Amino acid sequence: MNIFEELQARGLIAQVTDEKEIKELINNGGARFYIGFDPTADSLHVGHFMALCLMKRLQMAGNKPVVLIGGGTGYIGDPSGRTDMRSMMTPETIQHNCNCFKKQMEKFITFGDDAAIMVNNADWLLDLNYIELLREVGACFSVNNMLRAECYKQRMEKGLSFLEFNYMIMQAFDFYHLHKNYGCNMQFGGDDQWSNMLAGTELIRKKTGDDAYAMTITLLMNSEGKKMGKTAKGAVWLDPQKTSPFEFYQYWRNVDDADVMKCIKMLTFLSLEEIEQMEKWDDSRINEKKEILAYHLTELVHGKEEADKAKASAYALFSGSGDSANMPTTEFSDADLQDGKINIIDLIIKCGFSSSRGEAKRLIGQGGVSVNDEAVNALDKSYTKSDLQDGLKIKKGKKHFHKAIWG
Repeated sequence: MNIFEELQARGLIAQVTDEKEIKELINNGGARFYIGFDPTADSLHVGHFMALCLMKRLQMAGNKPVVLIGGGTGYIGDPSGRTDMRSMMTPETIQHNCNCFKKQMEKFITFGDDAAIMVNNADWLLDLNYIELLREVGACFSVNNMLRAECYKQRMEKGLSFLEFNYMIMQAFDFYHLHKNYGCNMQFGGDDQWSNMLAGTELIRKKTGDDAYAMTITLLMNSEGKKMGKTAKGAVWLDPQKTSPFEFYQYWRNVDDADVMKCIKMLTFLSLEEIEQMEKWDDSRINEKKEILAYHLTELVHGKEEADKAKASAYALFSGSGDSANMPTTEFSDADLQDGKINIIDLIIKCGFSSSRGEAKRLIGQGGVSVNDEAVNALDKSYTKSDLQDGLKIKKGKKHFHKAIWG
């Protein structure tokens, strides 16, 4: 099976501009493609994970990736899929985030002269002259078409700023620049980027007469239609300092039953033959599937050693031995105590098991919290500095563990 057919079988392809041409290019290793990553944080997260896996798959098939870090577009902020405007970042923050991205990407992509390259659009966007840009590409864009674009719809409801309105032009200019200077003939991205990507192919056609292609990747959604990769503490990060390998493992170990095989198909590098056999397994083996998913993804992001630790730690906890060596941990200090104690509600909020006091109260009232294997039912339950120095093992439901210690 060729790579294009494999991507289809895994459910990874959402939309393509020219299926016949794209299929021929990537199946024959002829794609010089790029995917853009705006440095909105100092770590990549699960939302980037599918794009990284796609780059890896395509590179393994002989295609050449260009990783585009949005050091320039990061000054504007992508309005796609948002109801509010992104916070403006300082140049120093943008550069720091770009540096962090590269370190993480090297785990997925092989960089080198005849392999993948990494470029930063700050190198050309920040030096653009506004009048020259208007004269060069302004006439190639229809405002009417831009206003109909899917990527602006949610922002239009609350008011789209002129700053954000320019994002499509910047992304299209990136594709044009990469085509001229690096021979890029294809762009891949999330399905919410479709309008921006079409603008790039159209700009290249109008300015050079060349063909360029776009393909969007299926967004990672759960069975309820919500984006995957979020917890009560926020995003599931690829940086082990922000989301520990154990937490990362547990996130995938705890996905809904209905989403397990979809995630295995889309995210792991298990062969389609192996996956086909797993699909025939009896429902009683659902936890085995989840463990396979969690282990493979943790190994891919954090390495075999950390995946082994996370798996062993999870097994120990669920089997009742109580081993908390690799359990996610939160440190507490005097600033967290009031009259020498911390209330159970504040404790579980700081540990990330609840995002609000109301949610924490409901969780406790439903019997969903235990501390050191004892169920907590009283909302006024408190713990002292001495308790924290001994360490508290907190459990939410049946699957979520956390350790609270004195820092």
